[in-house]
Amino acid sequence: MTTAVPPLDSPFPERGPNAAADAATDQAPATAATAPRPRWERPAYLALLLGTAALLLWNLSASGYANSFYSAAVQAGSESWKAFFFGSSDAGNSITVDKPPAALWPMALSVRLFGLGSWQILVPQALMGVGTTAVLYAAVRRQFGPAAALLSGVTFALTPVAALMFRFNNPDALLTLLLTVTVYCVLRALDGAHTKWLVLAGAVIGLAFLTKTLQAFVILPPLALLYAVCAPTRLRRRLGQLLLAGLAMVVAGGWWVAIVELWPAGSRPYIGGSQNNSFLELTLGYNGLGRISGDEVGSVGGGARRAGGAGAGGGGGGWGETGIDRLFSANIGGQISWLLPAALIMLVAGLVITWRARRATDSVESMARAAFLAWGGCLLITGLIFSYMQGIFHEYYTVALAPFVAALVGMGVAVLWEERGGLAASLTLSATVALTAWWSYALLGRASGYLPWLRWTVLAAGLLAAAGLLIGSRWRPGSRTGGRLLRGAAALGVGAALAGPFAYCLTTVDSGRSGSIVTAGPAVAGGAGGPGGMRFKRAGAEGFRGGFPGGPQGATQGASQGGFPGGPQGGPQGGMPGGAPQGGQAGAAPGGQGGQGVPGAAGGAGGRGARSAMGGPGGGLLNGTKASAEATAALRANAGGYTWAAAAVGAQNAASYQLASGEPVMPIGGFNGSDPSPTLAKFQEYVKAGKIHYFIGQNDGGTGAEGGQGARGGAGGPGGPGGGTSSAIAEWVKAGFKATTIGGATFYDLTAPVSGTS
Repeated sequence: MTTAVPPLDSPFPERGPNAAADAATDQAPATAATAPRPRWERPAYLALLLGTAALLLWNLSASGYANSFYSAAVQAGSESWKAFFFGSSDAGNSITVDKPPAALWPMALSVRLFGLGSWQILVPQALMGVGTTAVLYAAVRRQFGPAAALLSGVTFALTPVAALMFRFNNPDALLTLLLTVTVYCVLRALDGAHTKWLVLAGAVIGLAFLTKTLQAFVILPPLALLYAVCAPTRLRRRLGQLLLAGLAMVVAGGWWVAIVELWPAGSRPYIGGSQNNSFLELTLGYNGLGRISGDEVGSVGGGARRAGGAGAGGGGGGWGETGIDRLFSANIGGQISWLLPAALIMLVAGLVITWRARRATDSVESMARAAFLAWGGCLLITGLIFSYMQGIFHEYYTVALAPFVAALVGMGVAVLWEERGGLAASLTLSATVALTAWWSYALLGRASGYLPWLRWTVLAAGLLAAAGLLIGSRWRPGSRTGGRLLRGAAALGVGAALAGPFAYCLTTVDSGRSGSIVTAGPAVAGGAGGPGGMRFKRAGAEGFRGGFPGGPQGATQGASQGGFPGGPQGGPQGGMPGGAPQGGQAGAAPGGQGGQGVPGAAGGAGGRGARSAMGGPGGGLLNGTKASAEATAALRANAGGYTWAAAAVGAQNAASYQLASGEPVMPIGGFNGSDPSPTLAKFQEYVKAGKIHYFIGQNDGGTGAEGGQGARGGAGGPGGPGGGTSSAIAEWVKAGFKATTIGGATFYDLTAPVSGTS
């Protein structure tokens, strides 16, 4: 195989005219990195980056603050350097988010420079998407030419979950960029055994660890093994280089951890997501091995394994069934799997074609093989972990697979196109196009009533392209008619393969996404998302998609996708277990928008009423509330005299009030409301010192504040580890301070205790 730059009339690399002579004399042909650039490359590359930017920036403000949990931390970091460093949820530095802070830093700097707003928070994320596309292009181009790189870049940009997450403020955007940079650096290191590139790869992984902890390390085994076996230098030097890269990783990712662990706990914020105020516990437990085993202390409604909880296909607890087909399932398939079968086929084909290469610095085939092993190894190990992890798993996690899939598609098409004269290669290329068209047809059919003409068009075009590729490849070599047929079939095949995901991307950018669990594209049959769901706005309508995992499918746009486990569908919003009626609908008591109710529970924007004090297994903890103008004004009044303008159970609740008012709001219990922060004694100490003005709770009897969680006993907190702390604080407030309704929300003035209490 060679990687000569293709002529202008060919969409993919062609075998160079001197390939046979090169092979005979043991000379390697010029690589794509050193060959002259064709005239079309720069305009095409610029169009790729501009198109990616346009897709990611279009209608960006429709998502508002997107995930208010992280937006509140960004706002806090823009006002307090201490909050910036630790990743605190509030400028009062009561507790951190449940991740390290690297992903927050670019957004916080943007807000510090340009002020608080949706664009200021989300534009850095969109630019990361453009950067990932550029890095992916550069990585593929070095060995496979600009056409293959262009195909990889377009494939990545049009992956629905990528179009979603690079317009959102979760850590996955930065993580995906850093993982792509890591693979690029490793490939550069392999091409000549360059120590500096391998050390840089280690440093990038360290930064990725400060973005999303142990997920950054998932791709380490295949990349380290690849370098140890294939780097063109002696074994002793290879091992020494890997040790240096490991040291760089530890330094790049460990400096922040060391500072946090050595910092006196009493003068820093509590480590959110942990039960013992320890970042190491958070890393190894809730955000680490607990994601694999499902044993995640502090998780609300998560994937902890239960006796007899394994279902057909391997079980999976509350976060859906696990198994080899998980990435193709109803709620995940449309996010990432459009070209996943093609990528797997291309991986096998690419390895078969390049396997004869020896390990040598001047071997183009050797580097091509290494590229397939690198991208393919990352895809396989990440995909397998996603498929079988028992703990918390959300559909948008699959964005980490997008660059791996895209690279394999571009590289695989390049090598198969070059070998198209052989029957096996032409059959493989043709069958892949047909399979991709059929799978797009199946995925488009999962969304009831969604562009029915498109699925049939994609299927017909894909099958026609597959036939054209097969027939054209068997034409007499050098035939002008055969060449035209091949090029036309190739263009039609690419269009058919990308039409479905492109439509999903347009649907995604056409409406806002907010909340903690979001998905790309339209509602799909059998899709369930996760607790809290995805909030979307379009044409004046507002609703929520995504019920608790395992819940039944919702009906239409503007409705939830599912209810809680075992809960029947209750009207457009879905039901709770046991068929409890809806609450919080228009015309009901001031429950505001959105949730499902139960007797004695309150509805809320994006939330669901519940039997427990905080809304059952998910409550409304996964979506922010909508603070009224009256509540916002109350929080701002005399706010300068307090460390926290208010406190509320759950970080999403606190975040919405904080973002609306611009004043610190303490999130009791952290994200899930289940962290033991602060303790009751510490909270009482804060109140006695006059550091907290209000406690935002719930109304008794089920007429909850707008956007709040339902509660039987008013202001409450979830049970379980740490959750008792939230409940104890809420009960102490309820017993000692008078409740006042402000803008539909229940406020307790902590500066005015009921007579006879303290």
